[in-house]
Amino acid sequence: MTERKPIESWLTDMDGVLMHEGVPVPGADAFIKKLRDSGRPFLVLTNNSIYTARDLHARLNRIGLEVPVENIWTSALATAKFLDTQHPGGTAYVIGEAGLTTALHDAGYVMTDAEPDFVILGETRTYSFEALTKAIRLINAGARFIATNPDNTGPSPEGALPATGSVAALITKATGKEPYFVGKPNPLMMRTGLNVIGAHSESSAMIGDRMDTDVLAGLEAGMETFLVLTGLTTKRDIDQYPYRPTKVVDSIADLVDLV
Repeated sequence: MTERKPIESWLTDMDGVLMHEGVPVPGADAFIKKLRDSGRPFLVLTNNSIYTARDLHARLNRIGLEVPVENIWTSALATAKFLDTQHPGGTAYVIGEAGLTTALHDAGYVMTDAEPDFVILGETRTYSFEALTKAIRLINAGARFIATNPDNTGPSPEGALPATGSVAALITKATGKEPYFVGKPNPLMMRTGLNVIGAHSESSAMIGDRMDTDVLAGLEAGMETFLVLTGLTTKRDIDQYPYRPTKVVDSIADLVDLV
Protein backbone atom coordinates (compact mmCIF):
# COMPACT_ATOMS: atom_id res chain seq x y z
CA MET A 1 0.00 0.00 0.00
CA THR A 2 1.37 3.42 -0.99
CA GLU A 3 2.27 5.63 1.96
CA ARG A 4 0.41 8.92 2.22
CA LYS A 5 2.20 12.24 2.08
CA PRO A 6 2.86 14.00 5.41
CA ILE A 7 -0.05 16.13 6.64
CA GLU A 8 0.54 19.75 5.65
CA SER A 9 -3.01 21.13 6.05
CA TRP A 10 -5.78 20.54 8.56
CA LEU A 11 -9.56 20.81 8.37
CA THR A 12 -11.55 20.37 11.57
CA ASP A 13 -15.20 20.38 12.47
CA MET A 14 -16.20 22.85 15.18
CA ASP A 15 -19.05 21.48 17.33
CA GLY A 16 -18.06 18.25 19.08
CA VAL A 17 -14.39 18.69 18.21
CA LEU A 18 -13.26 22.13 19.36
CA MET A 19 -16.27 22.88 21.55
CA HIS A 20 -19.16 21.01 23.12
CA GLU A 21 -22.36 22.80 24.15
CA GLY A 22 -20.55 26.14 24.16
CA VAL A 23 -17.57 24.95 26.23
CA PRO A 24 -14.11 24.42 24.68
CA VAL A 25 -12.92 20.80 24.55
CA PRO A 26 -9.70 20.38 26.60
CA GLY A 27 -6.77 20.64 24.21
CA ALA A 28 -8.64 22.67 21.56
CA ASP A 29 -6.81 25.88 22.47
CA ALA A 30 -3.42 24.12 22.28
CA PHE A 31 -4.32 22.59 18.90
CA ILE A 32 -5.39 25.91 17.37
CA LYS A 33 -2.34 27.70 18.79
CA LYS A 34 -0.03 25.01 17.38
CA LEU A 35 -1.66 25.39 13.96
CA ARG A 36 -1.31 29.17 14.00
CA ASP A 37 2.30 29.03 15.21
CA SER A 38 3.21 26.44 12.57
CA GLY A 39 1.88 28.53 9.70
CA ARG A 40 0.19 25.48 8.21
CA PRO A 41 -3.03 26.12 6.25
CA PHE A 42 -6.15 25.18 8.22
CA LEU A 43 -9.91 25.62 8.30
CA VAL A 44 -12.54 25.26 10.99
CA LEU A 45 -15.70 23.90 9.37
CA THR A 46 -19.38 23.91 10.26
CA ASN A 47 -22.52 22.77 8.46
CA ASN A 48 -24.44 25.44 10.35
CA SER A 49 -25.40 28.24 7.95
CA ILE A 50 -26.93 30.62 10.52
CA TYR A 51 -23.78 32.56 11.42
CA THR A 52 -21.27 34.51 9.35
CA ALA A 53 -17.57 33.70 9.69
CA ARG A 54 -17.20 36.94 11.64
CA ASP A 55 -19.95 35.85 14.06
CA LEU A 56 -18.26 32.49 14.60
CA HIS A 57 -14.86 34.14 15.08
CA ALA A 58 -16.37 36.20 17.92
CA ARG A 59 -18.11 33.17 19.47
CA LEU A 60 -14.90 31.12 19.42
CA ASN A 61 -12.87 34.04 20.73
CA ARG A 62 -15.18 34.35 23.75
CA ILE A 63 -14.29 30.81 24.83
CA GLY A 64 -10.56 31.29 24.30
CA LEU A 65 -10.16 29.88 20.77
CA GLU A 66 -8.36 32.32 18.48
CA VAL A 67 -9.49 31.40 14.97
CA PRO A 68 -9.08 34.11 12.31
CA VAL A 69 -12.15 34.90 10.18
CA GLU A 70 -10.38 33.67 7.03
CA ASN A 71 -9.88 30.25 8.65
CA ILE A 72 -13.61 29.60 9.11
CA TRP A 73 -15.58 27.79 6.40
CA THR A 74 -19.35 27.32 6.65
CA SER A 75 -21.92 25.52 4.51
CA ALA A 76 -23.29 28.99 3.66
CA LEU A 77 -19.92 30.09 2.25
CA ALA A 78 -19.56 26.80 0.37
CA THR A 79 -23.08 27.23 -1.06
CA ALA A 80 -22.32 30.77 -2.24
CA LYS A 81 -19.04 29.61 -3.79
CA PHE A 82 -20.79 26.73 -5.56
CA LEU A 83 -23.52 28.97 -6.98
CA ASP A 84 -20.99 31.57 -8.12
CA THR A 85 -19.24 28.90 -10.22
CA GLN A 86 -22.47 27.34 -11.50
CA HIS A 87 -24.58 30.43 -12.19
CA PRO A 88 -22.71 33.71 -11.54
CA GLY A 89 -24.81 36.76 -10.67
CA GLY A 90 -28.01 34.79 -10.26
CA THR A 91 -31.16 35.39 -8.26
CA ALA A 92 -32.49 33.43 -5.31
CA TYR A 93 -35.36 33.14 -2.88
CA VAL A 94 -33.64 32.39 0.42
CA ILE A 95 -34.89 30.85 3.65
CA GLY A 96 -32.11 31.37 6.16
CA GLU A 97 -30.23 33.71 8.45
CA ALA A 98 -27.45 36.29 8.02
CA GLY A 99 -24.74 33.67 7.49
CA LEU A 100 -26.41 32.56 4.27
CA THR A 101 -27.78 35.86 2.96
CA THR A 102 -24.47 37.67 3.57
CA ALA A 103 -22.49 34.98 1.74
CA LEU A 104 -24.86 35.12 -1.23
CA HIS A 105 -24.81 38.94 -1.37
CA ASP A 106 -21.00 38.86 -1.29
CA ALA A 107 -21.08 36.41 -4.22
CA GLY A 108 -23.17 38.89 -6.25
CA TYR A 109 -26.56 37.23 -5.83
CA VAL A 110 -29.83 39.16 -5.72
CA MET A 111 -32.51 38.04 -3.25
CA THR A 112 -35.96 38.02 -4.78
CA ASP A 113 -39.24 36.12 -4.87
CA ALA A 114 -39.94 37.15 -8.47
CA GLU A 115 -39.01 34.23 -10.73
CA PRO A 116 -35.71 33.41 -8.95
CA ASP A 117 -33.15 31.08 -10.49
CA PHE A 118 -32.89 29.16 -7.20
CA VAL A 119 -34.69 28.47 -3.97
CA ILE A 120 -31.98 28.18 -1.32
CA LEU A 121 -32.78 26.60 2.03
CA GLY A 122 -30.60 27.08 5.08
CA GLU A 123 -31.08 26.99 8.83
CA THR A 124 -33.19 29.51 10.68
CA ARG A 125 -34.77 29.66 14.11
CA THR A 126 -38.03 30.84 12.55
CA TYR A 127 -39.16 28.58 9.71
CA SER A 128 -42.49 30.09 8.69
CA PHE A 129 -45.39 28.38 6.95
CA GLU A 130 -45.66 31.37 4.61
CA ALA A 131 -42.00 31.18 3.56
CA LEU A 132 -42.17 27.41 3.01
CA THR A 133 -45.33 27.77 0.94
CA LYS A 134 -43.65 30.40 -1.23
CA ALA A 135 -40.59 28.17 -1.67
CA ILE A 136 -42.78 25.24 -2.74
CA ARG A 137 -44.63 27.36 -5.30
CA LEU A 138 -41.41 28.82 -6.73
CA ILE A 139 -39.87 25.35 -7.10
CA ASN A 140 -43.03 24.13 -8.80
CA ALA A 141 -42.71 27.11 -11.15
CA GLY A 142 -39.18 26.09 -12.15
CA ALA A 143 -36.71 27.43 -9.57
CA ARG A 144 -33.90 25.00 -8.81
CA PHE A 145 -33.69 23.72 -5.24
CA ILE A 146 -30.46 24.05 -3.22
CA ALA A 147 -29.96 23.30 0.49
CA THR A 148 -26.95 24.24 2.57
CA ASN A 149 -26.68 20.90 4.39
CA PRO A 150 -28.55 17.63 4.98
CA ASP A 151 -28.50 17.64 8.81
CA ASN A 152 -31.94 16.54 10.02
CA THR A 153 -31.59 17.87 13.55
CA GLY A 154 -29.53 20.40 15.45
CA PRO A 155 -28.66 20.57 19.15
CA SER A 156 -30.15 22.87 21.77
CA PRO A 157 -30.13 22.86 25.58
CA GLU A 158 -33.76 21.65 25.50
CA GLY A 159 -33.12 18.85 23.00
CA ALA A 160 -33.10 18.30 19.24
CA LEU A 161 -34.31 20.98 16.83
CA PRO A 162 -35.47 20.38 13.25
CA ALA A 163 -32.68 21.41 10.88
CA THR A 164 -32.24 21.94 7.15
CA GLY A 165 -32.54 18.29 6.12
CA SER A 166 -35.92 17.85 7.83
CA VAL A 167 -37.34 21.01 6.30
CA ALA A 168 -35.93 20.07 2.89
CA ALA A 169 -37.77 16.74 3.16
CA LEU A 170 -41.03 18.62 3.71
CA ILE A 171 -40.44 20.72 0.57
CA THR A 172 -39.44 17.62 -1.41
CA LYS A 173 -42.64 15.87 -0.35
CA ALA A 174 -44.69 18.82 -1.56
CA THR A 175 -42.84 19.37 -4.86
CA GLY A 176 -41.34 16.00 -5.81
CA LYS A 177 -37.98 17.80 -6.23
CA GLU A 178 -34.88 16.76 -4.30
CA PRO A 179 -32.45 19.54 -3.35
CA TYR A 180 -28.74 19.56 -4.06
CA PHE A 181 -27.07 19.55 -0.63
CA VAL A 182 -23.76 21.45 -0.60
CA GLY A 183 -22.56 20.83 2.99
CA LYS A 184 -21.02 17.74 4.55
CA PRO A 185 -20.96 14.87 3.71
CA ASN A 186 -20.76 16.28 0.18
CA PRO A 187 -17.00 16.33 -0.54
CA LEU A 188 -17.62 19.52 -2.50
CA MET A 189 -17.56 21.47 0.78
CA MET A 190 -14.16 20.00 1.59
CA ARG A 191 -12.73 20.56 -1.89
CA THR A 192 -13.85 24.18 -2.09
CA GLY A 193 -12.43 24.71 1.40
CA LEU A 194 -9.10 23.20 0.37
CA ASN A 195 -9.04 25.50 -2.65
CA VAL A 196 -9.61 28.53 -0.42
CA ILE A 197 -6.46 27.76 1.60
CA GLY A 198 -4.45 26.48 -1.36
CA ALA A 199 -4.19 22.95 0.00
CA HIS A 200 -4.28 19.51 -1.63
CA SER A 201 -6.29 16.54 -0.40
CA GLU A 202 -3.30 14.16 -0.57
CA SER A 203 -1.52 16.12 2.17
CA SER A 204 -4.56 17.17 4.22
CA ALA A 205 -6.49 15.71 7.13
CA MET A 206 -10.07 16.09 8.37
CA ILE A 207 -10.97 15.91 12.07
CA GLY A 208 -14.59 15.28 13.05
CA ASP A 209 -16.90 13.79 15.64
CA ARG A 210 -19.38 12.20 13.22
CA MET A 211 -18.86 9.19 10.98
CA ASP A 212 -21.78 10.04 8.69
CA THR A 213 -20.70 13.60 7.85
CA ASP A 214 -17.14 14.51 8.85
CA VAL A 215 -15.39 11.19 8.26
CA LEU A 216 -17.41 10.40 5.13
CA ALA A 217 -16.77 13.83 3.61
CA GLY A 218 -13.05 13.65 4.35
CA LEU A 219 -12.81 10.12 2.99
CA GLU A 220 -14.62 10.99 -0.25
CA ALA A 221 -12.45 14.09 -0.68
CA GLY A 222 -9.34 11.89 -0.51
CA MET A 223 -8.09 13.11 2.87
CA GLU A 224 -6.80 11.38 5.98
CA THR A 225 -9.55 11.28 8.60
CA PHE A 226 -9.45 11.45 12.39
CA LEU A 227 -12.52 10.66 14.50
CA VAL A 228 -12.64 12.21 17.97
CA LEU A 229 -14.91 10.77 20.64
CA THR A 230 -15.94 14.09 22.21
CA GLY A 231 -19.08 14.51 20.12
CA LEU A 232 -21.90 12.42 18.67
CA THR A 233 -20.18 9.22 17.50
CA THR A 234 -19.15 6.70 20.15
CA LYS A 235 -16.70 3.83 19.80
CA ARG A 236 -19.62 1.37 19.63
CA ASP A 237 -21.14 3.30 16.71
CA ILE A 238 -18.14 2.90 14.41
CA ASP A 239 -18.90 -0.72 13.47
CA GLN A 240 -22.28 0.33 12.06
CA TYR A 241 -20.53 1.93 9.09
CA PRO A 242 -18.91 0.17 6.11
CA TYR A 243 -15.94 2.57 6.15
CA ARG A 244 -13.36 3.56 8.75
CA PRO A 245 -11.49 6.72 9.73
CA THR A 246 -7.72 6.67 9.41
CA LYS A 247 -7.50 6.86 13.19
CA VAL A 248 -9.80 7.11 16.23
CA VAL A 249 -8.64 9.27 19.15
CA ASP A 250 -10.21 10.32 22.42
CA SER A 251 -10.07 14.06 21.71
CA ILE A 252 -8.40 16.87 19.80
CA ALA A 253 -5.75 16.95 22.56
CA ASP A 254 -4.36 13.68 21.13
CA LEU A 255 -3.60 15.38 17.79
CA VAL A 256 -1.62 18.40 18.98
CA ASP A 257 1.73 16.64 18.50
CA LEU A 258 0.86 15.75 14.89
CA VAL A 259 0.80 19.41 13.81
